[in-house]
Amino acid sequence: MTAQPSGTTTLLRDALLADGRRVDVLLRDGLVDAVTPAAARPTGTARTADRSFGGAGSPAAGHVVDLDGRLLLPAPAEVHAHLDKALTAADVPNPDGDLMGAVTAWLRHRPTRSRDDITAAARAALLACLAHGATALRTHADLGDDIGLRGLEALLAVRDAEAARCDVQLVAFAATPLTGPAGARNRDLLEQALAAGADAVGACPGLDPDPAACVRLCLELAEAHGVGVDLHVDEWLHPAPCSLELLADAVLATGFEHPVLAGHCVSLGMMAPDRAAQLAERVARAGITVACLPQTNLYLQGRDHEHAVPRGLTALRILRAAGVTVAAGGDNLQDPFNILGRGDPLETAALLVLAGHDDPATAYGAVSSQARQAMGLPAVAVAPGAPAELLAIRAGSVREALATATADRVVVHAGRVVARTAVHRHFPDEPQMGRTA
Repeated sequence: MTAQPSGTTTLLRDALLADGRRVDVLLRDGLVDAVTPAAARPTGTARTADRSFGGAGSPAAGHVVDLDGRLLLPAPAEVHAHLDKALTAADVPNPDGDLMGAVTAWLRHRPTRSRDDITAAARAALLACLAHGATALRTHADLGDDIGLRGLEALLAVRDAEAARCDVQLVAFAATPLTGPAGARNRDLLEQALAAGADAVGACPGLDPDPAACVRLCLELAEAHGVGVDLHVDEWLHPAPCSLELLADAVLATGFEHPVLAGHCVSLGMMAPDRAAQLAERVARAGITVACLPQTNLYLQGRDHEHAVPRGLTALRILRAAGVTVAAGGDNLQDPFNILGRGDPLETAALLVLAGHDDPATAYGAVSSQARQAMGLPAVAVAPGAPAELLAIRAGSVREALATATADRVVVHAGRVVARTAVHRHFPDEPQMGRTA
């Protein structure tokens, strides 16, 4: 977490909590210091603009932010992004619209991108996520002989530049193949990326000629560097290869102690329930967290089905019933893998409700508390002692927040406001109700 200067104090006035209470929330030194009933206002008192309180140098000096009844929530986190690909949809068409079409299009385009190109687009995408409330973000960074460490270096620069506003984690995403003689250069780049400051080992074992060896190699390399692994797992509808099974078996066999995150796990949702439940229990025993990525997988999967098109999501209920932590993320943002997207965790949560049949509270938990747990971040709550990572949105409930996804938001990171968007709606020449000619 970003360190806060000693004595930094912010008062969030008149917040609505999810349980219906109206409260004032005092933030101090990056933590929630106190939550008290909202102070009563005399009848007719106008809302005040944000202001400071206390004098310069005063122990009580700070800032008042009037939330005016906005819903105050633990801030979401983006658990799976590709900032080095973001905002390239107009330049990298994917006529087939499927996964391999996207991969082919991207590999053709990737060598043309400069570090400056990647930096500018990645920063714009990160700020979009931040404005929507994500005060922590994990992004994969492509490695490969055609791009070297250029993408990783760009994302490291963005991470450093935006450290005061957002906690950013980088996954070194190895090129395929990673195993055998043909993978030597890719293994070397992965080692270099970890030495340069990447936070986790990434790869797509199911595309490697030897998926089991790829999983083992990732775990061994991560163990040597003292970091976790974050793998792209089974991003397809067919049952084989089942990288999730290979990953669970390898973690259990080796006793790997660092965090393990499996993204996508699409084919698990296509398995017979008994088979999926057995695998989910092994995933739970291995302590693997699963990241469901509904937007990109709804876009990519099922295009070869003429009817009864599958939704392309992992087995949410089966995983949770087995005790697996299930987070959710936005994945790709306006690139050949997903030509849409706003960088909004509420959009991800809404898709869990619509396509995954989650209730709104569970869906929001997947992009907030479970996402932060998957990233190894402290739990966040609107409660004393919790990290002051908060999102205030103009809504009366979590359901309404997901339904409207209004841009009217106030975002707090490490105890201070880092993004604010106001919405003004005006209907000119609105007719007066009951007025006669």
